[in-house]
Amino acid sequence: MAGSRGPQLIPVPRAEGRITRKELGLVINTADPYSVEVGEFYIKARGLGRTQVLRVQLPVRSALTPEEFKALAGQVDAFFGAPVQALALAWRQPYAVGCNSVTGALALGYDADLCAQSCAPSARSPYFNTASSQPHTRFKLRPSMLLAARDVPMAKSMIERGVASDGSLGLRGAAPAHAYYVSTGDPARGVRQPLFPPSGLLRRWGVEVHTENTPALANASRVLVYQTGAISVAKLDTIQWVPGALADHLTSFGGQLEGGSGQMSIVDWIASGATASYGTVSEPCAHPQKFPHPQVLLLHYLQGATAIEAYWKSVAWPQQGVFIGEPLAAPFSRTR
Repeated sequence: MAGSRGPQLIPVPRAEGRITRKELGLVINTADPYSVEVGEFYIKARGLGRTQVLRVQLPVRSALTPEEFKALAGQVDAFFGAPVQALALAWRQPYAVGCNSVTGALALGYDADLCAQSCAPSARSPYFNTASSQPHTRFKLRPSMLLAARDVPMAKSMIERGVASDGSLGLRGAAPAHAYYVSTGDPARGVRQPLFPPSGLLRRWGVEVHTENTPALANASRVLVYQTGAISVAKLDTIQWVPGALADHLTSFGGQLEGGSGQMSIVDWIASGATASYGTVSEPCAHPQKFPHPQVLLLHYLQGATAIEAYWKSVAWPQQGVFIGEPLAAPFSRTR
């Protein structure tokens, strides 16, 4: 894949397909009213069958203990059969297990040693930048994503955006969508800047790529991707998103979903109208491998991957990162 002008985009493997609704499992926490209502809404929105839904009881707090996580992981492994390749977790909390994210721990196992030095390199995901649409079959790994938002109405809106996005972009004659890669001048949080794609129109998909030097975008329309590095991102209320939009900011504690760390929570992206996001739950230090690779994310999404696939394939070291959003959003897919 290459842009119409300027430097070549990096090569990514040609996708072997995508994860479908029949290959997604859903986990609902019956001790959490948010989880129950959002989970039931998601079952109807995506047409999930009874055997795809696991109901558990979990504490409703930011982090599970290793023992509580072990029990959850055991229930997940016992309930879901071979066809289930990925998971939607219908809650906002818990999002962590010690210094691990709950999504990272479910996929790669809980890494207690990392918590002694969270700035150290973490386990590499075998799913990073692969062609596979069968991560559990191929790698014994189930990527997961939290259906997380500030409240139930916002979660339902996020889910509706994901469903509405399917097959909606890259259509002949349609107005282009826009992908923005923003350099803020913050050197510690700007380590992904060398990985930004070249600016220009990706004509085949109808996506215009922009690289900007600014503290924050303002009044942008038809935004598909917004990636930056900042403690907090201003002017999100001026952004007009397309359904299925992906957005994240590289900072230490964006994955602490309840906020209060002094850094913007990734839930704020969802509140502004994005459909999926990513952030770390503990201090990662400025390893770009612990955050979504801008080109890998974009180029897998353009091939018709779902949001959960594009995001998970873009993070080489996802142990500390929590993925949130509507997992099956697939704006460039041409099959249902």
